[in-house]
Amino acid sequence: MKKPPAAVGSHHRKQASSQERREKHALGYSQVKLSRPDGEELGPGTAPEFPEASAGLARRQKEVVLQASVSPYHLFRDTAEVTVFRESLLSWYDREKRDLPWRRRAEGEVDLDRRAYAVWVSEVMLQQTQVATVINYYTRWMQKWPTLQDLASASLEEVNQLWAGLGYYSRGRWLQEGARKVVEELGGHVPRTAETLQRLLPGVGRYTAGAIASIAFGQVTGVVDGNVTRVLCRVRGIGADPSSTFVSQQLWSLAQQLVDPARPGDFNQAAMELGATVCTPQHPLCSQCPVQSLCRAHQKVAWEQLVASQSLPGSPDVEECALNTGQCQLCAPPTQPWDQTLGVTNFPRKASRRPPREECSATCVLEQPKALGGARILLVQRPKSGLLAGLWEFPSVPADPSGEHQRKALLQELQSWAGPLPATRLQHFGQVVHTFSHIKLTYQVYGLALEGQVPVTVTPPGARWLTREEFHTAAVSTAMKKVFRVYEGQQPGTCKSRKRSQVSTPSSRKKPSPGQQVLDSFFRPHFPTDAPKLKNVAQ
Repeated sequence: MKKPPAAVGSHHRKQASSQERREKHALGYSQVKLSRPDGEELGPGTAPEFPEASAGLARRQKEVVLQASVSPYHLFRDTAEVTVFRESLLSWYDREKRDLPWRRRAEGEVDLDRRAYAVWVSEVMLQQTQVATVINYYTRWMQKWPTLQDLASASLEEVNQLWAGLGYYSRGRWLQEGARKVVEELGGHVPRTAETLQRLLPGVGRYTAGAIASIAFGQVTGVVDGNVTRVLCRVRGIGADPSSTFVSQQLWSLAQQLVDPARPGDFNQAAMELGATVCTPQHPLCSQCPVQSLCRAHQKVAWEQLVASQSLPGSPDVEECALNTGQCQLCAPPTQPWDQTLGVTNFPRKASRRPPREECSATCVLEQPKALGGARILLVQRPKSGLLAGLWEFPSVPADPSGEHQRKALLQELQSWAGPLPATRLQHFGQVVHTFSHIKLTYQVYGLALEGQVPVTVTPPGARWLTREEFHTAAVSTAMKKVFRVYEGQQPGTCKSRKRSQVSTPSSRKKPSPGQQVLDSFFRPHFPTDAPKLKNVAQ
């Protein structure tokens, strides 16, 4: 880093000492262990052996070569530094950890398979979901299905019904499929290692497998989720894109190096806890961080503040990346310079996201107000695979954004389920916009009440007439509940009918108070590196 001219003379000795340290680290880098893509360590000078074709071998050899362009600045220099990190983090965790139901259940369970099941359910639910939301779902889930055998005997309909509103519905299906495999094919015993968990259980990726293996079985294996990624990127000053394959491999290697062999499960939970409650994305509480003394990001902030204030005499010697010339694969690219206003939140680099694709749908709440036993509404079941697989919804058809021909197409869809209908009663009530993980879907909401019609008593397979009370407990998505609120808001005699039902958008919501922001950071979800599987699954 270039220093102001006035500081060059006064810091000559410190620069020299920093340079000597960097050269020493660089000379010793040949002794740093490298990792194969499968996680097996390679000794110094050892050439990796892969059974893949020459193209795959060349690609992996290139990755090993790239590791030589990583400065020791981004690594832990010795075992003493690693020990300090472990002890400081675990001591903090023992004092500050949150009291969560899955932790209590796992700590108090002596049966290894029951313990693994308790951890498995919590880790899957916590993917892309806030802790505050998961607590209630987890409690109800474990009350209903306390063992793997109970879950294996449940129906997918029951699973979807309990999962409704939690989002990413394939997670519940994967859990049940995994439970059935354990019961029917594995003798009721959950695989004991991260490698076998990932290989044998559907929907279990590298992060989830590592979490189960370390927390339930004590396997010494590190984990990397969104919280751990943020902690490691800041502690080691990693500014490159953490979603890239190379950086991801380095993060997993760091996690494996750091995990405490005596308390692997607690250590992994502590790292995630630190990212969720202290080292948060937007408002980190650096003064409360137990590993602040080892944090490159914190050191960088302190140095930049000194440079900006010109208070250089007597300033600390700040180590820098020896390869910070655009060559280091873990440094931020030259196109993304340090932003003084962001402080430690310069790390990690935010990955660019594709905007969700936009789609339109026309959907109709078809109601029999005077049906025997009370008013009933029609729901139909979605296909067993794809978006919102197996859930129930109001009859819907794809719609053109212009709305051309959508009334006719929607009426035909309704008639295919309920027979002849009075077309003149089909009313447009408004629209609902719901964003899934990769789709922004606009629903044009229609309603049709069968007043004076002969009640429809026979429905084809895949359709149901439910009361309003049954609807609210059925396996329906959050989007359909939004649609129904719009419909209810237009019905005569309801308080909601006085004004058009609206669905809030991020831009229309009031900015949370500072106190609320603290609560939000406390309940911040973690993001597993299994997430690529979830990116294609709607919530």
